[in-house]
Amino acid sequence: MAIRWTRLGQIYDAPPLHEKLQTHAANPLPVHLYDDVFRVFFSGRDVEKRSSVGYVDIDIVTRAVLETCREPVFRHGPSQSFYSHGVSIGNCYTAGGQRYILFMGWHIPKNEHWRGEIGRFVLGKDLSLTLNGDMPFFGLSESDPISLSYPWVMDDARGGHHMWYGSTLSWDAGNGEMLHIIRHAHSLDGHAFQPDRSVIPYALGKAQAFSRPTVVQNGDGWSMWYSCRSGRGETYRIGHATSPDGCEWHHAEPGFDVAAEGWDSEMIEYPFVFRHKGKLFMLYNGNGYGQTGFGLAVASD
Repeated sequence: MAIRWTRLGQIYDAPPLHEKLQTHAANPLPVHLYDDVFRVFFSGRDVEKRSSVGYVDIDIVTRAVLETCREPVFRHGPSQSFYSHGVSIGNCYTAGGQRYILFMGWHIPKNEHWRGEIGRFVLGKDLSLTLNGDMPFFGLSESDPISLSYPWVMDDARGGHHMWYGSTLSWDAGNGEMLHIIRHAHSLDGHAFQPDRSVIPYALGKAQAFSRPTVVQNGDGWSMWYSCRSGRGETYRIGHATSPDGCEWHHAEPGFDVAAEGWDSEMIEYPFVFRHKGKLFMLYNGNGYGQTGFGLAVASD
């Protein structure tokens, strides 16, 4: 049965909070605090468009904003670091009793194209973020030689961990749009991941620029939502794929599109799907890659 989403509205509009969090609240990542309250980490930008990590605490039932950060919980790095120009967060997972958050680090070498690699934070008991090493946690390789993006990690019921992430095959596939696909890697311990396959079929001019996968398991198998551009000049939309086993994926009806007007009428992107009290929710960004903040939707069925 297709999943249909009902909008619950824009719940955070990304006001300026700090010189490093002037605009945007992209890539919302909820971490449960208590009752219906979640700390939602996000990537905000400074005037040079470099992203750092902030947060807001929200009751997702009343949609009330309870607390906002006064400064970033983590700032982009120095000029030569792999995260010099920004930090775009993925999701939270546990390995060996410790919680971690993976992120995409942005770097723009002088006179070169930007590139992304994947780093890792240790999530403290006080919800602080500490960089887990100065080098990329999951970097460029023969399998992924150009650029990486937005990781998502979850437990493998058979043992170990899955990771889905973006990988660039070309900055221009011949139609002015990059070819950026979603790939899969596996780890036995949650620390060393081995890439093994591509997972979502792409088609030039239809679906060729994917990013920020978010995955849930259900009784019928697996579902993945992600950002996607067609290559025909359209802005991001949220796509959907299903799989019986987490390995072979097929495009499915998203059940969600841009609104007729308002903060998410031009584009929708960077979904984060999660369960809470028996319901399936989605945090997502709208116009301007998170410039208008983020909203919440709930699965209708």
